Amino acid sequence: MQPDAVKVLAVDDVAENLAALEALLKRDGLELLKARSGMEALELLLVHDVALALLDVQMPGMDGFELAELMRGTERTRRVPIIFLTAVATDERRRFRGYETGAVDYLLKPVDPQIVRNKVDIFVELFRQRLELARQRDEHAAALARLTAHGDNSPLALVELDAEQRIIGWSKSAERLFGFRTAEIAGFNAGEVGWLDDDEADSFSTLMEEVIAGALPRTIRTLRFHTAEGLPLVCECYCSALRDPEGRLFSINLQILDVTDRQRAEETQKLLIGELNHRVKNTLASVQAIASQTLRHSAGPSEFASTFMGRIHSLASAHSLLSGATWQGASLKGLIEGQLSIGSIDAERFEAAGPDIDLQPEPALHLALVLHELVTNAHKYGALSVPEGRVRLEWRVAKGRLTLDWAESGGPAVAPPRRKGFGTALIERSLRADGGHAEPRYGSEGMGWTLTLPYLASPKGAKDHPPAASVEKNRQAPERIKADRTCKRLLLVEDETLIAFELTAILEDAGMEVTGTAASVGEALKIIAHADLDGALVDGNLQGEPADEIARALTGRSIPFLFVSGYGSDHLPADFRHIPVVDKPFDREQLLGAIARLFRGDRCSA
Repeated sequence: MQPDAVKVLAVDDVAENLAALEALLKRDGLELLKARSGMEALELLLVHDVALALLDVQMPGMDGFELAELMRGTERTRRVPIIFLTAVATDERRRFRGYETGAVDYLLKPVDPQIVRNKVDIFVELFRQRLELARQRDEHAAALARLTAHGDNSPLALVELDAEQRIIGWSKSAERLFGFRTAEIAGFNAGEVGWLDDDEADSFSTLMEEVIAGALPRTIRTLRFHTAEGLPLVCECYCSALRDPEGRLFSINLQILDVTDRQRAEETQKLLIGELNHRVKNTLASVQAIASQTLRHSAGPSEFASTFMGRIHSLASAHSLLSGATWQGASLKGLIEGQLSIGSIDAERFEAAGPDIDLQPEPALHLALVLHELVTNAHKYGALSVPEGRVRLEWRVAKGRLTLDWAESGGPAVAPPRRKGFGTALIERSLRADGGHAEPRYGSEGMGWTLTLPYLASPKGAKDHPPAASVEKNRQAPERIKADRTCKRLLLVEDETLIAFELTAILEDAGMEVTGTAASVGEALKIIAHADLDGALVDGNLQGEPADEIARALTGRSIPFLFVSGYGSDHLPADFRHIPVVDKPFDREQLLGAIARLFRGDRCSA
């Protein structure tokens, strides 16, 4: 792109002289502005920036000297070079006056064309250089402004130190992070203003000395700093040295990132992982103990299977409640409804009433097993072993203790046993572990228990609670698969081999056909695309990959399905929250009932 033409001003009251100058200076990149008087010249100077002014001395009205003095008195034209051109005989006094008004040269007419041309070329080139310098200055200023703005807006605090470790640069981001203003900290050593943690002073000084000496041109360290209010911050400090071509140090640049929250999150994560390992191992140990004790007190495999699975599902139900509350506690009503949801008790024969309270995690898990044992014993020996028997559970909180009263009616008379079984021992020891106790009652109409334990959580009402409404009786007994539904062809999507074996066995025992088994999203999609399916059971997560694509593919082919998952509904595909979920670990009857409801009113094709 051609540069803009440089302008030169020529002022002469004789038109022929202006024409001669125009012919002499005519070339690409130069434009001659012509004025016949001083006033006309001033008007042009208000509009144009000129590289040089060629002024005639002898002019009517305002002469060249007066015009030059006016130009020097105005900021806009103060630095415009002036060359006087005159045909009037001169002496040293007139020449001195010309230089006094700011002229750079004083030439007599007739002028040497080559001399004029060369002098004009010099000032035109100087003008171009000034323009280029101004352009570069503006570009550098804009770039510096951008860097400063980015630095001020950056989450990194930018700090600059000199060779004596004094602070010479302190960005706005450093002000935001640490609270010190630049005026309060500039010129001080890092350890002199309370910015650096006292325990870090020696190591920071040693680090800076190594950077200054060139042993560490750049490095990253985690250091502790303090805000202006004295709050400690853990920061990652990115250190680098800036040197000239001869290796002399300009400054040390520190880019500081606050990682206090990240470090706390990492510590919390480590704590949670440890807690998770602890809970998982405790849960496995509890399952091991339940299996061992159930086996020891069972008359045979069939009794063991039903009793063991009932206890496991009771424990799993309590875990689900605690997980939904991020292990902060579980509702007592939720624990009771868990027994109804897994079908361990008929809602029509069970009545529960008491205040709406929350229990801490450990008591909640123990009480879930206690409630299951009470229900199991009522089914085996008590009121629920006969059609007319009923159970009522009431609870209250008073003076920091929770009291539950389990009362059976309409059942056979119960006498104290000669020896305690595992269920009774589990009830008593579980409450004792939480600082409570259990008192059995044996009567003519059935069994009763008074269960007491400390109540540490805050109830959702007053300290002494009146009885609340009874627990909702909206649970239904599992629906069984009818004979005319046994031709269902199902897809099983499960990545855990043992669980897949168990599901397959349950489905085949119920007379259904497992058309395909998939352990990954890709395998499932291939089967869905080509197999003749009546329905599907889908795990919510396969090897870390969500089941969204599988759900969409099944929906696209109008294939009914349900989720069989250890995840809650909040962690399942968001667009399919309406799909039924069978929680793991699953109960056989509960699973088959969910499948029956999935295909209710549907007949198999021939």
